[in-house]
Amino acid sequence: RTQHRPLTSGKISKQEAIAIALILALLSYGLIQPLNGLTKQLSVVAVLLAAIYPFTKRFFSIPQAILGLAFGFGIPMAFAAVQNQIPLEAWVLFIGNVFWAIAYDTAYAMVDRDDDLRLGLKTSAITFGRLDVTAISICYGLLLASQIWVAEMIQLSLWFYLGWFIALGCAVYELRLVATRQREACFKAFLHNNWLGAALFLGIVLGLALRP
Repeated sequence: RTQHRPLTSGKISKQEAIAIALILALLSYGLIQPLNGLTKQLSVVAVLLAAIYPFTKRFFSIPQAILGLAFGFGIPMAFAAVQNQIPLEAWVLFIGNVFWAIAYDTAYAMVDRDDDLRLGLKTSAITFGRLDVTAISICYGLLLASQIWVAEMIQLSLWFYLGWFIALGCAVYELRLVATRQREACFKAFLHNNWLGAALFLGIVLGLALRP
């Protein structure tokens, strides 16, 4: 599945990949400079999470959780940048995002499960085993519950639930796909999470814009 990526296919060398990574890191460092001290402190944690994630398949049973931490760390950073603090709703959103990452990346890991077993790698799909679909459903449930909790905390209008119920429908559809445990279906479920995220975003926008 990864044989056509630039590095594995030889389109770029290891030295070029390192150079690109350093350039992007310097650009990111420049972007963080105008922000407050709290955000800069959090950026150090964000860099560490991004750096260790690629290696977690070698020693951590659920590397997808680290992926969720790395992907979602922009949430507390955004609150810190705007409010110079990290309120409770930021942490709830962050934790919900971690469970979402575990859900969709477990579906992705189900595609590669046989290959990962042969290579001796660790993934949530391997760790959960026969309970993989159950684990994904629990993670989706925790994601959707976290969204309701935040909606109530910041008093979104009832229009939020239009997007929320669409997201629920997306989650149910994706669970039906992964329940087949077929590679193509699991990969389709993974990609379909774009729509789940878009639905939640729609709900948040409507909930904010149409508050009484």
